[in-house]
Amino acid sequence: MLELRQVAKSFGNNVAVDHISFTIQKPTMVGIIGASGAGKSTLLRLLNCLEKVTSGSISFNDKLISSLKGSAKRQWQSNCAMIFQQFNLVPRVDVVGNVLHGTLNKRATLPTVFNFYPRAVIHEAIEILNRLGVAEHASKRAEALSGGQQQRVAIARALMQDPTIILADEPIASLDPMNAKIVMETLRRIHDEDGRTVIANLHTLDTARRYCDRIIGMRRGKIVFDGTPADLTAVMARDIYGASESFVEEATSTEIREPREMVMA
Repeated sequence: MLELRQVAKSFGNNVAVDHISFTIQKPTMVGIIGASGAGKSTLLRLLNCLEKVTSGSISFNDKLISSLKGSAKRQWQSNCAMIFQQFNLVPRVDVVGNVLHGTLNKRATLPTVFNFYPRAVIHEAIEILNRLGVAEHASKRAEALSGGQQQRVAIARALMQDPTIILADEPIASLDPMNAKIVMETLRRIHDEDGRTVIANLHTLDTARRYCDRIIGMRRGKIVFDGTPADLTAVMARDIYGASESFVEEATSTEIREPREMVMA
């Protein structure tokens, strides 16, 4: 169980996350929505220990996460994999090499320096790439791939860590509608088939409603909504975004065609 208790994070006088609490008791797919500056990315960075909490606590299966240091922190970051909007691949390294980087926290330093990987680990990386539909690009440099393909490589790298939790920080924000759909379907399939918890920051209401089991809405660092897609009414959406009624009606309409659904706010 992942549990946050009164978690807060401040940068000087700016409160990015304002004393939020919630629990995730079983593997699920969670969408976090809100306007830019709502605190979504900071929240994911706190979960991954890329930022330290100012106050409050984060625990997983009754183990305190928010105060981890050193090897224990790196072990948690391996178990709680992070996927970023800009992919964070090494552009001039081939695709399979980028995926193998997902094992770095579990390997000795010397073999890593010389890029030595056991054959079984390389085969595992290829199998994951094949599962995500990009195995034919394994020998290409990462920079030669499209944005959607690079994001799937980033997801493959995360899967190499064999994580319990996958955090996706705006994973489709820089993608066109078709590739955004592919990436979201990939994340959903990973949850369904592997039983992993996926927590994704998303800009559009329709994307969250289509792919997520639970939606958390943030505004100015606070949680203002926590419920199912069916609970996310236009009134609730206005509380989250502080937007006009016409904007919310358009954003939540089931009449919106698929390409329109994926357009970033």
